[in-house]
Amino acid sequence: MASPAPAIRKVAVIGLGSMGPGMMARLARGGLEVSGFDIAEAARERATGLLSRAAAVLDALAIAPPTAGEGAIRIEGSLEETVAGADLVIENVPEKIETKAALYRQVEPLIDQAAILATDTSGIPITSLQAHVAHPRRFVGMHWSNPPHIIPMIEVIGGAATAPGTVAAVRGLIHGLGLLPVVIKKDVPGFVENRVLYALLRECVDLVEGGVIDAEGLDTVVRWGIGMKLAVVGPMRLLDMAGLDIYEAVSSFLNKELADRADVSPLVTAATARGRLGMKTGGGLFDYTREELERLPAERARALVAVRRVLESGGG
Repeated sequence: MASPAPAIRKVAVIGLGSMGPGMMARLARGGLEVSGFDIAEAARERATGLLSRAAAVLDALAIAPPTAGEGAIRIEGSLEETVAGADLVIENVPEKIETKAALYRQVEPLIDQAAILATDTSGIPITSLQAHVAHPRRFVGMHWSNPPHIIPMIEVIGGAATAPGTVAAVRGLIHGLGLLPVVIKKDVPGFVENRVLYALLRECVDLVEGGVIDAEGLDTVVRWGIGMKLAVVGPMRLLDMAGLDIYEAVSSFLNKELADRADVSPLVTAATARGRLGMKTGGGLFDYTREELERLPAERARALVAVRRVLESGGG
């Protein structure tokens, strides 16, 4: 197993929602000392179970546990305990600039000035967040993909004031963990993964809302059509595979027909207004039984593990 950059030995993860425990588990498997904290006691308590599930998935991926004395994981009861001695602090709190800025004001006096402060924001520009830190050269975007202990790609984004060495250190850490760092060259909202994903989701929601297809049929088309191909051949190579002349001909008329709405579809806003937020509330665009809510996460994790094994074996 490759070793992470020696300059980063202790990592603190702040925010233990759906992403934090998986991030912690994967970092610890790389031999790092990892501590985690959430302001909500319930989230701290739930994190223990999520860490165990993530560890089982990492075992299935044959990502070996670290040697004795390495890879310790702790859920702490305070922010001060969590960040003490940290070389890297990863902020993973809700997607509101004011919430993140308040955390940075709390964290920075508690950590060494040489420590790196990273954000796992899904799309807020790093430069916008950087305006709220005292040491912007040591501030960087480190966007994990959910579930973070299974998906090996991590986007690294520097803001206008981020030092090149900070980007290099985070990139080196990710590479040393055996993961796939992708350095984003321009700090644009949504970075790359979510810009591509949300463009796809906008078209999907528009097609369902317009009555072209129902939600189940849409998922079947994407999973067994586009999804299978894109897991093996990325979009730019897919253009070459299909033929640029074909793309030019089809896009010349189809681009005019694609959804370009700037608002959020009523299909989504009407559901959220009724408290239907998805699996977290037992229903969203689909309804879920209690049994499904317990079963589906594990099933999807197993499927993602299987896909990753195939891709890593050369099947991609």
